[in-house]
Amino acid sequence: MIRFEPRTERDGLWTAASFAMAVAAGLAVSALLLASTGADVGQVFAALVQGAVGSPKAMATTLVKATPIILTGLATVIAFRAQLWSIGQEGQVFAGAMGGYLGAQLLAGMSPMLFFPAVLVFGMAAGMAFGWLAAVLRNSFAVNEIISTVMLNYLVIYLLSWLLQGGPWGESGGTISYQQSPMLPADAFLPSLFGSSRLHAGVLLPFLAAAICSIVMSRTPLGFEIRGLGYNPEALRHKGVDIGRTVSIILMASGALAALAGAIELFGVAHRLRADNLIGLGYTGIIVGMIGGLRPLGTVLAGLFFGGLASGAVYMRVLGDVPASLVPAIQGITLFFFLCAGVLARYRLVRVAVQ
Repeated sequence: MIRFEPRTERDGLWTAASFAMAVAAGLAVSALLLASTGADVGQVFAALVQGAVGSPKAMATTLVKATPIILTGLATVIAFRAQLWSIGQEGQVFAGAMGGYLGAQLLAGMSPMLFFPAVLVFGMAAGMAFGWLAAVLRNSFAVNEIISTVMLNYLVIYLLSWLLQGGPWGESGGTISYQQSPMLPADAFLPSLFGSSRLHAGVLLPFLAAAICSIVMSRTPLGFEIRGLGYNPEALRHKGVDIGRTVSIILMASGALAALAGAIELFGVAHRLRADNLIGLGYTGIIVGMIGGLRPLGTVLAGLFFGGLASGAVYMRVLGDVPASLVPAIQGITLFFFLCAGVLARYRLVRVAVQ
């Protein structure tokens, strides 16, 4: 008889095999779903690959699409590894864009060498503020962070709606008021890389953030506290660690990373404050962080995969003639099998003799 038993140590080969099986299963089920719509499965997957990595332009688009979801995925990693179930990444993305826009108004005319770091800091500070609020509610009033962060999401999204719909940041045209701000001046756009009109300098920041997160998580006292809070908070408390302070630092750092995604989207992609290009980035980041095994490197790889899906979706719709709604369906299928693989990787097959 064969049964599963929990692993006492990680097995890299078994983990890789588990995720390879997840990829294969996800592709197979996605193919069945596509076939049920009457689409040519081979043509659809070819179009998806072409749109994701088929040309320098496609690869640039994939990197741009992956940038915010890698950052929100890293925000998820920091919080979830400490078993702080923050769902506030969505609202913190909005807060980051709003903070960055405020910074752009206050710092207009500053030298670009100082302007871009400053406005990104403004954005991150806004995300940190929302993370700090969630920490205060947890530490002082025992409010579960799931509840507080979800409610703060609604608060910041409605605040942005008010600011743009008849508020001080809204753009008006005649008698019509639009849910967007005026366009930023050209000198407030993030610089382009390699002369590309799509690839902006912000795409470098997720990789830098992932490297920093990896070092912090594995080689610093804060990383020890994050892991300790996730494994055994009581032991951490007996060691003399101020749990409330650690919770505050973690939620603020998570908020800063998610907010950085919103600020980069503002200055690198949209160039004006609007809600429609920010919706879903935080929630997708939670999926990406989970698929990445709550590890920085895994999150980067998962983020690039989802960025490729988003980039290739246009080609898939046009060349493959499939509904746009199938893209989130494929993402959901992928998430399901990757979560199954994550569970499977923690167990091993054991042959048990039948008495």
